[in-house]
Amino acid sequence: MTPQPSQRLVENSPPLFHLQGPGLNLTFGPRVLIMGILNVTPDSFSDGGLFLKTDDAIRRAEALVEEGADLIDVGGESSRPGADPVPAEEEIRRVVPVIEHLSKRLSVPISIDTSKAGVALRAIAAGARIINDISALRFDPEMAPLAAETGAPVVLMHMQGTPKEMQARPVYTDVVREITAFFKSRIRFAERSGIARDRILLDPGIGFGKTTEHNLEILARLSEFRSLGRPVLIGPSRKSFIGRVLDLPAAERLEGTAAAVAAGILHGASIVRVHDVRAMVRVARMVEAIERFRHD
Repeated sequence: MTPQPSQRLVENSPPLFHLQGPGLNLTFGPRVLIMGILNVTPDSFSDGGLFLKTDDAIRRAEALVEEGADLIDVGGESSRPGADPVPAEEEIRRVVPVIEHLSKRLSVPISIDTSKAGVALRAIAAGARIINDISALRFDPEMAPLAAETGAPVVLMHMQGTPKEMQARPVYTDVVREITAFFKSRIRFAERSGIARDRILLDPGIGFGKTTEHNLEILARLSEFRSLGRPVLIGPSRKSFIGRVLDLPAAERLEGTAAAVAAGILHGASIVRVHDVRAMVRVARMVEAIERFRHD
């Protein structure tokens, strides 16, 4: 017989969040959501070129949902270290047909991974429900007004620099404190722009302008972001800091990703963005089962 958690343990559970927007109603907190990555790009660091054709991308998204993804994050521009920007027209050409098909076929919400308002606008018209902006509304002055007007929730991600040069020499005095200050500033900006606080999610940007040590410290201290009162998304999947710790190429980083995801969940992540959905769903459910019996 499975023991029932005591009232004390229930009180120690992660905060419950409700995320609502046009065509969107998500609840998470004690149950971590799994965001499946769908890169329709020729040059992403791990799966570039695999799903560039619309039919391949649709099949991949359907497989991710079958494996247990709660959301699908569609991106048409690589943000790997050293990546060059992609014109908005090309990004739209890559993502919009995929989103149009998926919005009619999938039972889960779609987010658009872009920092361009023009791309986000077309993606939302095609059926995307969330804007996942690696620039935290900084790169395109039209992005915040668009999010406010459409009511789409936004993921505000921290990044030092731009993808082209972010890994050249990232430096922090205290990486978590500086990201926290950044989040406070961007939340204020978003709210002043008309974006409701309850439609904001935060991503500390693992791998975006950080050294291996910075990324490990962010995961170890992730719970400090809880003070901001917004759900935290993490994206450690297959990233180079795992490769440096384990001396492994991207294709062999499943176990390292699982460890990073488990650590992130134990320290307060509400959403994990991953390539290997089936495995990470199992990791998340196991961590949650253990977490119910943790005493603080």
